[in-house]
Amino acid sequence: MTINVGDPAPNFSLPDAEGNTVSLSDLRGKRVVLYFYPRDNTPGCTKEACGFRDAYPDYQGQEVVVLGVSTDDAKSHGKFATKFNLPFPLLVDDGGQVASAYGSYGLKKFMGKEYMGISRSTFIIGPDGRIEKIYRQVKPDTHASDVLADLASLST
Repeated sequence: MTINVGDPAPNFSLPDAEGNTVSLSDLRGKRVVLYFYPRDNTPGCTKEACGFRDAYPDYQGQEVVVLGVSTDDAKSHGKFATKFNLPFPLLVDDGGQVASAYGSYGLKKFMGKEYMGISRSTFIIGPDGRIEKIYRQVKPDTHASDVLADLASLST
């Protein structure tokens, strides 16, 4: 499935590490940064999550909700969030259905092996529930600041 800027963001309801359900429909009226990442506690994913953590006060200042999503379970998310003091929810996408709806789940290759998994990607969802920006080629080191810079150019 292909999703484009201007399309309505696929709705979802997913559990976070504490078992609370986070629904996109409940966030209508707010801007949301929804980022998909492959695995907790891997080098790139840790850099990306810590980038969002370090910039989180700036996101809060713009009243932007940050949500991380992977197929890891709640226990893994809880450990990851605690270890790196992540102040935003990490959502459990068991089976990758939500990632699939965003075109961020599919066949991957690593060291000659093929497997199904999440592709690192990010979506800015506007207060009206539509996709405002899509990032398919994400550099974990600078991604949070790149997104923050782009947020400044989006209309409120």
